[in-house]
Amino acid sequence: MDNAGKEREAVQLMAEAEKRVKASHSFLRGLFGGNTRIEEACEMYTRAANMFKMAKNWSVSSSLAAGNAFCQAAKLHMQLQSKHDSATSFVDAGNAYKKADPQEAINCLNAAIDIYTDMGRFTIAAKHHITIAEIYETELVDIEKAIAHYEQSADYYKGEESNSSANKCLLKVAAYAAQLEQYQKAIEIYEQVGANTMDNPLLKYSAKDYFFKAALCHFIVDELNAKLALEKYEEMFPAFTDSRECKLLKKLLEAHEEQNSEAYTEAVKEFDSISRLDQWLTTMLLRIKKSIQGDGEGDGDLK
Repeated sequence: MDNAGKEREAVQLMAEAEKRVKASHSFLRGLFGGNTRIEEACEMYTRAANMFKMAKNWSVSSSLAAGNAFCQAAKLHMQLQSKHDSATSFVDAGNAYKKADPQEAINCLNAAIDIYTDMGRFTIAAKHHITIAEIYETELVDIEKAIAHYEQSADYYKGEESNSSANKCLLKVAAYAAQLEQYQKAIEIYEQVGANTMDNPLLKYSAKDYFFKAALCHFIVDELNAKLALEKYEEMFPAFTDSRECKLLKKLLEAHEEQNSEAYTEAVKEFDSISRLDQWLTTMLLRIKKSIQGDGEGDGDLK
C-alpha cells in the first residue's frame, strides 16, 4: 500500500473510531457493551496513528494526525481505567508531535507524567521529564524551562536511588546555570557531584572535571574565591593536584594576579593542544580573560 493509501485507511479508521465512541454514549448501548465499543475505538485510534506514522515519512500533517489519534486513544484508555495504556498512548502522542507541534508534545508528555507519578512510577516519569527538557533545549529554546525539568527529573531519580541518572541531569542544570551567570547554583552542583564521584573507583576520574568547572565558576566571580576553592578541592581529592586541570587553574590564577593576558592565553593554548576545549569551557575561560585589565577591548579570542 502506498503512502496515500495508508493515509486514506488511517482517516477511515479515525471516522470509524469516532462512530464507536458516539455509539457507546447512547443509553441502550451504554447498558449493553458500551465499554466494548470504547475498547474497539481505542484499538482503531492506535491503528490509525500507526498508519499516519507510516504515511508521508513523518511530514508535519501526518505527525499532527498521528499525535491526535494517539491522544484520542489515551483519553479513551483513561475512561476505561487503563492507566498504563493511557500513559503509553500519551507518550506515543508526545513523540509524534515532537517536531510538528513541540508545545503539544510537552502537554501530552506532562499528561503521561501525571499518570506515572500517580502510579508511583517515578523512574519512568523522570525519563519523560528529560524528554521535555530536550524539547525546550532544541525546539523551543527556553533554557529556564529546560533547567526546571532536568531538576525535577533529578529529584525523581534521587528518590529512587538512581544517583548516576540524577547526577547526569544535575550536570545539565549546572552547565546551563553557569551560562546564565547563576554561578553559585552551578558551583554547588559541581561540588556535590564531584564529592559523590571521587570515592567511586569507576567514576573518580570524572571528579577532576567537576572540581575544575566549579573552580572556573568561582574564578569568574572572584579570584580569591577560586584560590580558596582550589585549596579545598586538593585537600578533598588529592588526585586532583596532579591533574592537568589543576595545573592549568594555577597558571591562570598566576596570570590573572599579574594581569598578564599573554601568559593566560598561552596556558590555555597549551592545555587545548592536548585536551580540546569544548564550547562551555571556552565561554567560561573567555569570561575570566575579559577581567584581565587591558583585555576588554580584545577580540575575545583564547588562541
